[in-house]
Amino acid sequence: MEAMQGGQIGLVLQQAKAPLIVPLLKLVVVLCLGMSVMLFVEKVYMGIVITLIKLFRRKPEKKWKWEAVKDDVELGNSAYPMVLVQIPMYNEKEVYQLSIGAACGLSWPSDRIIIQVLDDSTDPAIKDLVELEVQRWASKGINIRYEIRGNRNGYKAGALKEGMKHSYVKHCDYVAIFDADFQPEPDFLWRTIPFLIHNPEVGLVQTRWKFVNSDECLMTRMQEMSLDYHFTVEQEVGSATHAFFGFNGTAGVWRIAALNEAGGWKDRTTVEDMDLAVRASLGGWKFVYLSDVKVKNELPSTFKAYRYQQHRWSCGPANLFRKMVMEIVRNKKVSPMKKFHVIYSFFFVRKIVAHIVTFVFYCIILPATVLVPEVQVPIWGAVYIPSIITLLNAVGTPRSLHLMIFWILFENVMSLHRTKATVIGLFEAGRVNEWVVTEKLGDALKTKSGGKAARRPRSRIGERLHMLELIVGFYLFFCGCYDLAFGKNGYFIFLFIQSIAFFIAGVGYVGTFVPNS
Repeated sequence: MEAMQGGQIGLVLQQAKAPLIVPLLKLVVVLCLGMSVMLFVEKVYMGIVITLIKLFRRKPEKKWKWEAVKDDVELGNSAYPMVLVQIPMYNEKEVYQLSIGAACGLSWPSDRIIIQVLDDSTDPAIKDLVELEVQRWASKGINIRYEIRGNRNGYKAGALKEGMKHSYVKHCDYVAIFDADFQPEPDFLWRTIPFLIHNPEVGLVQTRWKFVNSDECLMTRMQEMSLDYHFTVEQEVGSATHAFFGFNGTAGVWRIAALNEAGGWKDRTTVEDMDLAVRASLGGWKFVYLSDVKVKNELPSTFKAYRYQQHRWSCGPANLFRKMVMEIVRNKKVSPMKKFHVIYSFFFVRKIVAHIVTFVFYCIILPATVLVPEVQVPIWGAVYIPSIITLLNAVGTPRSLHLMIFWILFENVMSLHRTKATVIGLFEAGRVNEWVVTEKLGDALKTKSGGKAARRPRSRIGERLHMLELIVGFYLFFCGCYDLAFGKNGYFIFLFIQSIAFFIAGVGYVGTFVPNS
């Protein structure tokens, strides 16, 4: 009986194949090839621009006016602008001392800087520790304030917005923002503030991130490769061509007038930093990116923390695009070319197409053509374009070129979550405003493991299993077996290796493992 039912299902599928499955799959292949070409053109364009920037040595100091802030005998310290430094934090037990210490170590006239610790911690013990640290620095003569609020409405955006309401902020000209794991060098303000002083049209100066734990494990090396491309190419190109790029939410300095004119902090998405940057840019403000100024910070080294972070970073931009696309179109303060850049390049290709085509094309449709041999993917779409895109991505981190294969496999696995988050953002589904603070380990990992990555703790299998990765892994493995037995494409090598990557992620064997005690 079961054999007859299985045969009937097979017969139905076979009959539906020619009139329905094949045409539908061909249509999706064409759409995916179109998206691949869009992404390819964008990557080549940025590659050409960054090459020209490096060849002609177009540093920000040449494009924008820059002069060191000088002493004025008559005015004294009042010649220096008043700077507010904000450090938002939430239960940051492992890193709060690092960020507060680094902020208090910033070189600037002591009566022209205010450090503001915005503590949203819900753990009373951690709140007490942070407050004691603030008091310790205040006793040394540092102008530092400890600010708390009665709720966590708006999360980070809400904390920053509340921080701007204090009366002493009215005397400040600029605000520097550092997340709890960021450690700026003492000369940070001396190197960034002059761009704002001498260029009244500049609203934001963004600096580069420097990862202190990139060698912690293979997962952090993969993250370094992706983020180095973002900072080495995407931010640099945006700054040089359109004086626009997405604010990274930290390690940057805002002109408070620009921030206020753009409407201040909004918590309508999980990317309040990008939201503010787009609104300020539509108001005509220019942005400057400084690749030579680097601020130390920490990469998430546990798979759980990284997945939550990538959900937020993928869902937020898609949701912001949905909310702002018509506002951008109707804007009259910026040129049509800049509007096209923001809508098409910045949002559509980089924040939506890049995620969707990586997962749908390479992890779903390409394997499906093995099962439906009537549908062929041209070699330029299956091999040449992704190979060139991968090589262009790798230029940001030359030291990791030998890890490129692992990076491809890992990015394909993560594209599952990024695509899911992008769809949630576009359609404003259930987890659209989910905000989980990225876990920072600081020195905890070294302390608990004697300087090496911690051993795997004993935990329940169910806590580590990720069903979506396992399902995709089984799908790719099945397609690989089918191609090996009946196919002619030779995709089975890629399919088997990629399925192993999904299985490894599916059982949670990615990143570092931190013991509970």
